[in-house]
Amino acid sequence: MHPDRRTFLATALAGFLTLPAPRRALAADEVARVDALIAKMTLEEKAGQMTCLADSFRPFNPPNPQVGIQDEKRLADEIRRGRVGCLFNGIGVAGARRAQEIAVEKSRLGIPLLFAGDVIHGLKTIFPVPLAEAASFDPDLCQRTARAAAVEATAAGLHLTFAPMVDVARDQRWGRVVEGAGEDATLTGILGAARVRGFQGRDLRRDDSLLACPKHFAAYGAVAAGLEYGQVDISEETLRETHLPPFGAAFAAGALTTMAAFNEINGVPATADSELLTDILRGEMKFRGFVFSDYTADEELVAHGFAQDDRDAARLAVLAGVDMSMQSGLYIRYLPDLVKSGAVPEGTVDVAVRRILYVKAAIGLFDNPYRSISEEAERTRIFTPAHRALAREAAGRSIVLLRNEGGLLPIDASKGQKIALIGPFGEDRANLYGPWAFYGDPDKGVDIASGLRAALPDPGRLTVTRGCDIDAPVAGGIDEAVAAAKAADIVLLAIGESQAMSGEAQSRTAIEIPPAQQALADAVAATGKPVAILLRHGRALALHGGVANAQAILATWFLGSEAGHAIADILLGKVDPSAKLPVSFPWESGQEPFFYDRKSTGRPVTAAGQTEYKARYATTDNSARFPFGHGLGYTDFTLDQLKLSDSALRWDAAIEITVRVTNTGKRKGSEVVQLYTRDRVASRTRPIRELKRMERVTLGPGESRTVRFSLSRVDLEFVGARNRRIAEPGDFDLWVGQSSVGGLKGSFTLFADVPAKA
Repeated sequence: MHPDRRTFLATALAGFLTLPAPRRALAADEVARVDALIAKMTLEEKAGQMTCLADSFRPFNPPNPQVGIQDEKRLADEIRRGRVGCLFNGIGVAGARRAQEIAVEKSRLGIPLLFAGDVIHGLKTIFPVPLAEAASFDPDLCQRTARAAAVEATAAGLHLTFAPMVDVARDQRWGRVVEGAGEDATLTGILGAARVRGFQGRDLRRDDSLLACPKHFAAYGAVAAGLEYGQVDISEETLRETHLPPFGAAFAAGALTTMAAFNEINGVPATADSELLTDILRGEMKFRGFVFSDYTADEELVAHGFAQDDRDAARLAVLAGVDMSMQSGLYIRYLPDLVKSGAVPEGTVDVAVRRILYVKAAIGLFDNPYRSISEEAERTRIFTPAHRALAREAAGRSIVLLRNEGGLLPIDASKGQKIALIGPFGEDRANLYGPWAFYGDPDKGVDIASGLRAALPDPGRLTVTRGCDIDAPVAGGIDEAVAAAKAADIVLLAIGESQAMSGEAQSRTAIEIPPAQQALADAVAATGKPVAILLRHGRALALHGGVANAQAILATWFLGSEAGHAIADILLGKVDPSAKLPVSFPWESGQEPFFYDRKSTGRPVTAAGQTEYKARYATTDNSARFPFGHGLGYTDFTLDQLKLSDSALRWDAAIEITVRVTNTGKRKGSEVVQLYTRDRVASRTRPIRELKRMERVTLGPGESRTVRFSLSRVDLEFVGARNRRIAEPGDFDLWVGQSSVGGLKGSFTLFADVPAKA
């Protein structure tokens, strides 16, 4: 790691350092209780508090390889001996009570267990995958769905969720794009903070407060070639400017735990990176919670070629700042002897244990070890009508209308049009939820066909034809689909990825519609009937042929429990689409990694279109098919009257930017107004555009509203020489628009104030 990391100024995370340390948040008697416990603990009991194992007391659904899973009897003995501090990924209060009773009533010190789980976008009520929900550009919505997920998770006996993922993902080949908020650091930070607030609520001691664990620290989204678990080789500037700020936002929102990343950064695996986990995380970012390893990531230091053996891996991880080892069992196996041999100072172990116990105290576990273990809550707070209504709202707010030529949508159901729903996802329930929803019941999800039949005045006007499987043709399937299309007035083509194609360990070399589905789409397009594509996906896709050229295209992602109802709401115009893309859709897979806030290069393609000896591919240009921030509605908005309060921005002042937004269409609708800037000349080359502000406006036909933004010098800072956050005087461009392309343009100059002469 770079030797100048320690010079990263606090201004790099302006506003991110207000989070009170857990110790300061505790009463004096709680601090004394923790200190007294540590004084009594054996080395083995300390290592036990630092050990997190799979929960065998309750139904367990491991998303990772089943490594080291213990049966309930053996795990109970380990808890009784004080050799476990946390159980993860089991749900149900009966099993949680059995395990907690052993910890509290039968172990020597009676320290309660922490129960954790992967509740990424819902427990039983499944909300849209995080990437889909990011398309809402709405932190309030993200906070509300996280709150509902927390209410259900805590009713099922959990205290902590391994979410939100705040990795900035700029290569759509990476499977875990689906789990975050996309390619932009600003949007990721805003939505990540909202989810932390939603999960945790206003009082950590309430039984429905769910600890958040922002992950993966850090730069997991920058793995080379989008390859899962791969290496990250990036500059310090990119690490600090793109990948760390969303974590700072999540910590500022109150997160008390985080998870180290699987990947290495510049040759050092994050799980063993003391500069990352201690100097930056604890020193610069002032994080005072505790750090999980990812699933067996400490053990994997051996395969990285960084640790000699498992014992050495445990030593490296704990010295780096990993407080809790997940599933490998290395800490309980090796830490006592490492301390006795002098390889690990006991003080290092004590600090880690203190961090863990402070967090347990902060959520009230010592006073009420059976909090969030209530049979009544389990009966009444899970999969409620209110949560399903919220899931439907969130799903509708997540659908992006990418194209709508000729106003094909919405469908006027009163005209009695014949609708052909074609494709492998028309009546499919197995792929509604997306990855990381293994607690949900697939049979309770609403598929597209069911949603349409419930919404149409005459469900008999809808025909459903599979046409092909997700990855393979079906005998006679295309012929049947073509016949259905010819008999219809409008075709809805439900195609895309299965949920197994997105998520962890699902990197892909081609981010395209599978060949069998592409052939189906091309055949249906050849009928000449109007086609609306309903994409199912967990990443941006490169679209071709009959898919790319369809009259209407909707990004419908993996929308969760109410997917079918929400899609029907949009198709039939009950809900106006208002979502925006959090990721850029490229023309070709080979453009990846692709993101809107890229650098210009010394030979950019100019507006005049000259391409010879310019920074471009021979087969396509540097644009996106559908850019970041793009999304249409069923009404039209215009922006005009862009005004800046001053053409000069003084060093310690601000300028106000206003723009008038008018709904020029015939329907009520919402628009997300976006503000971007560019530093024209700087001591470090700057992106062609950077998102700084966004605001959602809802207007009736003919209505106008003035949107106001404010910018200060802090908004213009970047990582300069010696990793310092700086802003430099000079000229800046700004755009206020409806996506990262185009918009109304203005400019201003940042001046360094010079003290007046005496």
